[in-house]
Amino acid sequence: MHIVFHHPLAFWLGCLAVAAGVCLHLPMYVMAAPTHFHLAGMPMDLPMEIGMLLIPCGVLLAAWGLMPRLAQVRLTTSGGEHLHWHVADRAALNREHWKLVMVLAIALTIDVMKPASIAFVMPGMAREYGIGMSRAGYLALSALVGTAVGSVVWGRLADVFGRRAAILLSALLFMGTAICGTMPAFRWNLVMCFMMGAAAGGMLPIAFTLMAETVPARHRGWLLVALGGLGTSAGYLAASGAATLLEPEFSWRALWLLNLPTGALIVLRNRQIPESPRFLANAGREDQARAVLMRFAGPGGGLVEGAAGEDASILEVHRPRAAMRDMLRGRHARITVALMVCGLAWGLVNFGFLLWLPANLHKLGLDAHAASALMARSALFAVPGTAVVVWLYQRWSSFKSLALFMALTVIALLVFAAIELGGFHARMLTIGATVTLLVAISGVIATMIPYAAEIYPVHLRGTGSGLIAAGSKAGGILGAVLGVAGVFDSFSVSALVIALPMSLAGVMLWRGGVESSGVELESIQKVLLDR
Repeated sequence: MHIVFHHPLAFWLGCLAVAAGVCLHLPMYVMAAPTHFHLAGMPMDLPMEIGMLLIPCGVLLAAWGLMPRLAQVRLTTSGGEHLHWHVADRAALNREHWKLVMVLAIALTIDVMKPASIAFVMPGMAREYGIGMSRAGYLALSALVGTAVGSVVWGRLADVFGRRAAILLSALLFMGTAICGTMPAFRWNLVMCFMMGAAAGGMLPIAFTLMAETVPARHRGWLLVALGGLGTSAGYLAASGAATLLEPEFSWRALWLLNLPTGALIVLRNRQIPESPRFLANAGREDQARAVLMRFAGPGGGLVEGAAGEDASILEVHRPRAAMRDMLRGRHARITVALMVCGLAWGLVNFGFLLWLPANLHKLGLDAHAASALMARSALFAVPGTAVVVWLYQRWSSFKSLALFMALTVIALLVFAAIELGGFHARMLTIGATVTLLVAISGVIATMIPYAAEIYPVHLRGTGSGLIAAGSKAGGILGAVLGVAGVFDSFSVSALVIALPMSLAGVMLWRGGVESSGVELESIQKVLLDR
């Protein structure tokens, strides 16, 4: 059974309005070909102004088309009856699962590609607008703030509108922000980059949420971690490849214009994106939930009502007035705080410590070329670490694997501090610390979001995943601020600033985490409620 839109006509008219609004900007871009697509300082013509109006109107119309009826919203976000599940969590992966994996891998590749393109856009943009790289850096900051906001907002939308609706709304915003490639003023790029970041920040945790609620339990862990690693690698590869192929001939603006076809690709593949059966049942749409379960698990997988005794399916409880503050109460509080602190510390490492690492290595006696070569070799050595992350998460323990990589991050940071304080200039020690740090932070982010998508109840799963993702972006914003303040000029100071909260989060998670690898989502909630 195909999950239809609540207002199909409104959704598709909204999509057409967004696409038309972007296309109305293209004539100005094409006419600027003789000047290598230089549009800075040019006034907007009437078609562009009409397009600027069509895009927000189209997004609002499509959002209304995706919005469920009010009766469903009330059922989704308020108390209700207990639901008994019989989900084929022991079923083998079938064609439908692999189709979902493929379409979500495409979506995550496109999602990662958008913010990754900023690094390739900034030099050309700075030259065209006549601004310095420091001011152009506000583009990255705008996108980073957008991802933090988008992770929270889209997480909540996924718990109210649905996982599928939230993913499609992100794709629609990708399409609309393609006009970044035709903006004549830098300030408009900042606005559009914020919107693009919001869409990108929202799609990532929701894709993991949908996967977690659809894939059989015994395959869920390794698929979630592998999907994150594949999407991240493919996204950076797509961004660098597009810059190599398009930027010399069509300028930096072409990288933003790619938002239209790539966003449209996700929208047009909406039939391969099912709604989560758990969300459907939670929203009172049991018939559609059964249909989706049969599609993925066969006739034996379905929703059982009124079962009792040991043969009954695991119980998931509806909490009244499901809100974000519920994740900071009761059994989930310790895990939520641990994951939030972990995300904040990870953002400080990824967007702070690592950005200043080449400069700090230069202070230790390495020239710029040697520092860059060391980073490149370390990154290459860290690639096989992805397989180790997948194996540990699936075969050993989900939350202990995350805590282990947090501990390795702390150890690597302290080694860097010892190198600076002790005056050690051994190249192998520096390479070892760099490789360990890159493997560790890759392991942290590869396991943190999937774990968040597993340990929250269905009515808060999107919100929880989004909140944890937002924590990592908030760490990036804080890292940028501390970098400007000079905190990362010293290995010892920055290492202690990050190691303390990361250590605290690791201890909290080790003591309060629950196992999710190979465990049914409803069983995880039962463990949390019984503790």
